[in-house]
Amino acid sequence: MSTSYINRREFLQWTSLSVMSSLVLFDRAWAQNPKFVVADTSFGKVRGMESRGIKIFKGIPYGASTGGNKRFMPPVDPEGWSGIRDTMAYGHSAPQNVPKRAEDTSRKTEKPKSPPPLAAPAGPSIYKALGVPGDKPTGEGEDCLVLNVWTPAINDGGKRPVMLWLHGGGFRGGSGSNLGWDGTNLCLRGDVVVLTINHRLNVMGFANLSAFSSDFAASGQVGMLDIVHALKWVQTNIAQFGGDPNRVMIFGQSGGGRKCETLLAMPSAKGLFHRAVIESGIAIKVVDRDQAFRNAEMLHAKLGISKVEVHQLQKLPVEQILEAHYEVNRGLGADLDTLGFAPSVDGVILPQHPFHPVALRVSPDVPMMIGSTRTEWTGLTTDASLWHLDEAGLQVQVNKLLGDKAGEMIELYRKCNPGASPSDLFFLIASDYSYGAKTMKISERRAAIGRGAVCLYYFAWESPVQGGMLKSPHNIEWPFAFDNTQICANLTGGDPDAMVLADKISDTWIAFARTGDPNNPKIPHWPEFDVNKRGTMIIEKECAFMNDPLREHRIAMFQAMDLS
Repeated sequence: MSTSYINRREFLQWTSLSVMSSLVLFDRAWAQNPKFVVADTSFGKVRGMESRGIKIFKGIPYGASTGGNKRFMPPVDPEGWSGIRDTMAYGHSAPQNVPKRAEDTSRKTEKPKSPPPLAAPAGPSIYKALGVPGDKPTGEGEDCLVLNVWTPAINDGGKRPVMLWLHGGGFRGGSGSNLGWDGTNLCLRGDVVVLTINHRLNVMGFANLSAFSSDFAASGQVGMLDIVHALKWVQTNIAQFGGDPNRVMIFGQSGGGRKCETLLAMPSAKGLFHRAVIESGIAIKVVDRDQAFRNAEMLHAKLGISKVEVHQLQKLPVEQILEAHYEVNRGLGADLDTLGFAPSVDGVILPQHPFHPVALRVSPDVPMMIGSTRTEWTGLTTDASLWHLDEAGLQVQVNKLLGDKAGEMIELYRKCNPGASPSDLFFLIASDYSYGAKTMKISERRAAIGRGAVCLYYFAWESPVQGGMLKSPHNIEWPFAFDNTQICANLTGGDPDAMVLADKISDTWIAFARTGDPNNPKIPHWPEFDVNKRGTMIIEKECAFMNDPLREHRIAMFQAMDLS
């Protein structure tokens, strides 16, 4: 019996196609009777469009272009404009594509012989075919400091909660322009304002050149400083879009969750947001300062530029810098979030690691909701053989993670999960190793501050797609949080069961944005986390609150990973 699988890139492609298919009817109606709306910003007026009563603005500049002499420098405001600027199309994504001749093979696994990977169907963009503005491809570019806004009303004096989404993709790739993050359903459901943003990534956002010139003192953090700049835009402008600048929630999944955790440790972000939701994000540590300096030195060597010529980096083609960056990545190993071009501890912009050795007390009063999924790894791997492990194969795979502790861990998980196959056990162990244990440790260290509430969840709902083989994969939370399970049916199934759970989860995220407390009538009572009871909301078809539900897993994994 053949088994198919899906990786993260294919998932994002499928999601975009699914969303576009679901919005065809809206686009045709809009094309026949378009509705435009105009809003004021501190830099000039912007024109968006209205759909189902929600006002939508895409590609609003919150910062100037980051090219030329602004490359590797902190963000600055865009120049103002006269007249009305059209903001009905997503703006540039940050430069990230790998030139073909420098394709990054450092993280690839051997191509499986069988079965072949899923492929998204080819075809023209629905938006292009209909001639409707808003979602035509805009490509990548250094003029990428843009944001998108969905709001129920403009200039009505509303004090709506603001939900600012930070996209995934590690600190290396991705964009806030993915169609699955359309904020319309959230606005309709909860009377909130939703934003997504683009910002600098990879080498362009996190090359720490400070050892070569004081001009680049902030260069290693500019990708995060972009997000801070966007939050400042929110403080200045969101009231014009019906939002409350004193109720801003940041939320993100995977790399977006890491960005939320990093913002919690940045003094420059203090006071700019008031709640944080971290979905499968694990920034216990970021990059050490010395590692960041070594990366910059290797980058210069690949480019053939001496340290005293560091300003030449502002003149080179961005494609050339990306090539060198991916060549450096090949020698850095798999964990590029703590070894590669990513935020680094500098003692100023980022004083220490966000949650190591303790949680940093920069924004201690901000309530935090955090969680992971039961089988994160089923949404991360491209190795089809992992679904067909025998006992020997299980031992080999777990040994790669835990060395001589592998056998003991396998037996513990077998005891706690009777009837699980070798592949099931691998996915559970690998997911706890990579995400679950670290998520629980972050909750523990944040709760130890004793200020803002911490709410911990465990997403165990299993997707029916592909015969249920993905179980509870990485990426599964956000379609439910956005109430977009139907337009993300290639991940969720889009069936009534998914819609019922989305009704609960999106209301829970909205409740947290509104009050800093996730409790609402659609879920069991959710007390805040404390280190003694370790209360956790189990997210399934029927949600349940339990104290320390993974106790044996947790204790064993903390010991094996030396998470004291």
